[in-house]
Amino acid sequence: MECIVLDKRTDYDGSQISSLWAYNLADVQSDSIIAFRGGCDVKIEHMIDLEDKKQGDMIFSTDMIHFIIEHFDSTDLKLVYARQRLFTAIVKEVLAEYRTDIVREGDDLFVDGKKLTVSIASTSAVSQKIHFGINVVHNYYGSLEDLGLGSDDVQDLMERIAKRYYNDFIDIEKDLRKSRPLDVI
Repeated sequence: MECIVLDKRTDYDGSQISSLWAYNLADVQSDSIIAFRGGCDVKIEHMIDLEDKKQGDMIFSTDMIHFIIEHFDSTDLKLVYARQRLFTAIVKEVLAEYRTDIVREGDDLFVDGKKLTVSIASTSAVSQKIHFGINVVHNYYGSLEDLGLGSDDVQDLMERIAKRYYNDFIDIEKDLRKSRPLDVI
């Protein structure tokens, strides 16, 4: 697995959820987590959540941090949703260093009753993909600013969250190789 944190601003428009985006971006051909900061404006043609699409919802923010995760070991939709929930729990744990009253509901995090994050998971013929975004600033929704984080804190936060997921993934892979199958004595 590769863990990459981009240092240049990159806006998220929904096209990054496509399979092999990491390969096109940085020649990554393995599982990956890529973090970056930028605006968010998901066009209707890139909306994965059909409920949002039917309701004509907008996914827009002028400043977010984004995480794009891709796994090639499965195209199981239930597994990618489980991985999305794991990632959400990791983000909540890291953000709890700043505020302990953050609430997780499924794949969403809330602060002061305001939605702090957006996330979607899906699969293609070749991989599983997750997008997870956190508002850095926002006038209506929750943001890192509500947690007391400033613009200068964002790069470090992206690195810590991405590294936590990377380390958990590596740890799971090690556990897979040391656990005795039930039929092996």
